[in-house]
Amino acid sequence: MEEPDFRQLEITIVGLGLIGGSYALALRKMNPKRLWAIDIRRDVLEQAENRGIIDGGYIEGASVLKRSDLVIISVYPELTIRFVKENLSLFKPGSVLTDTAGIKKKVIDNIYGFLRDDLDFVGGHPLAGKECSGFAHASSDIFMGANYIVTPVPENKESSLRLMEKMIKGIGCREPILMNPAKHDEVIALTSQLPHLIAAALMNSSELENIGSLIGGSFRDATRVAKMNVKLWGELLMENKENVLTELDIFVDNITRLRNALQAENSTSLAELLNKANQAREKF
Repeated sequence: MEEPDFRQLEITIVGLGLIGGSYALALRKMNPKRLWAIDIRRDVLEQAENRGIIDGGYIEGASVLKRSDLVIISVYPELTIRFVKENLSLFKPGSVLTDTAGIKKKVIDNIYGFLRDDLDFVGGHPLAGKECSGFAHASSDIFMGANYIVTPVPENKESSLRLMEKMIKGIGCREPILMNPAKHDEVIALTSQLPHLIAAALMNSSELENIGSLIGGSFRDATRVAKMNVKLWGELLMENKENVLTELDIFVDNITRLRNALQAENSTSLAELLNKANQAREKF
């Protein structure tokens, strides 16, 4: 099978926020034939174009989707579904579409419910980002050494998966991790979404004022992701509610065991629980 050549591809990025902007910066280094962007913010598009990051920016898809070989949709999950549906007639026949959403099953199930037969949608999730959001904070460096999950389905073509793999490695990520969409949502509930809830709970637990100078590394690290894009994370948590609730129940059970050991002054039980966590972290 012929190796994908990005120098012959026209690519469109939908959404020039932190992640979409970072894609643009990273993909520019791969020298695609054309690199376009679609966003509702004219000022961001103009900034990206003036800096030479993109070849052109548009607030609608009609101008470039019919020419694009690869479309990277970097917006919220619900908006990803809506964008594909509303622009379905505009996509170039044979083009590959992918997303960056933090949930996969709902997005993929919905899109394959109406996707044209001559298009291929490959679910993707780069495990990269920052606490801040917006194009101003975009950087190609966030992909360097990052993990990248791809959630293939039977409808995906081998050529599309090869294209994704070359892009993923080309922007600096590790070898893509292939995972079932439902399994992705189960895993991400524990590894990403639960930590955001715990960080929020920790920040909301403190009633002390002016503690900034008293904070050590452990509190700072544990609460880092409490500084989040609330709209995005609210949607991700709600859309993956059942998986998140399962992980929350497990967490509550574990924190209750620790509380009970302290309340009973059972130093043996407390040590066992702490040692179990210590050993698990060592393996990790």
